[in-house]
Amino acid sequence: MPEGHTLHRLARRQQRVFGGQTVHVTSPQGRFADGTAAVDGLVFAKAEAWGKHLIQHYGDRRSRRMVHVHLGLYGSFTEAAMPMDVPVGAVRMRIEGDEMGTDLRGPTACELFTPADLDALVARLGPDPLRRDADATRAVTAITRSKRPIGALLMDQKVMAGVGNVYRAEVLFRAGIDPYREGRSISDDEFGAIWADVVDLMRIGVRRGRIHVMRDGDDRGAPSYAPDRPRTYVYRRAGEPCRICGTTVRIAELDGRNLFWCPVCQR
Repeated sequence: MPEGHTLHRLARRQQRVFGGQTVHVTSPQGRFADGTAAVDGLVFAKAEAWGKHLIQHYGDRRSRRMVHVHLGLYGSFTEAAMPMDVPVGAVRMRIEGDEMGTDLRGPTACELFTPADLDALVARLGPDPLRRDADATRAVTAITRSKRPIGALLMDQKVMAGVGNVYRAEVLFRAGIDPYREGRSISDDEFGAIWADVVDLMRIGVRRGRIHVMRDGDDRGAPSYAPDRPRTYVYRRAGEPCRICGTTVRIAELDGRNLFWCPVCQR
């Protein structure tokens, strides 16, 4: 599932490509026909991200309409220059602008949103480290009052929005924190360091279009866990030696997701 930096980068891209243009919006697949009819022919006002959610705004302030997209595991947008070819596959939504168009396939959610819907979404999400209006105190309060493992809390979108499995594993390694430590055992200083690191790393992800978690002096040695993927300290390196201490990287399941850590570096 795409992590938060991917959605923020996508929002910025759609803002650049379609912002201020009157767009033609359709649902070739037909599953979102009513929704696309409601925004077809309107100006693409802006796109923004909240955690792993994309919100597209259409029309002016007096008649603003929104489309909410959650890509989930299989959703993706693909771009093409105008004029676009005949749709191929199950295209849920097609947006055609002046020079570029994009097709959305396979999202978990693609729906019209009202202002009340957006308020409800934001209310149930934790602060998004990539948003300037993020309130980190909400996250630290939720974490330091919880008996749940910090490794589970960082993946809980109600605690912090946008953090996924890669950032969870790598940030905890960089902080030297055991993922099974209870949230209430995390000090304010420790959480402050975690938050600052998440912000920095996710901003790098937005700029580069890919996750980068290695400190300069550590970006060497064994290759990445898969072609065209960045090197990681522990993510998807179970059974391999830790890049720092040589101890075997461990793996376990936590809340239905694979968890990776070094038992020596993360005491």
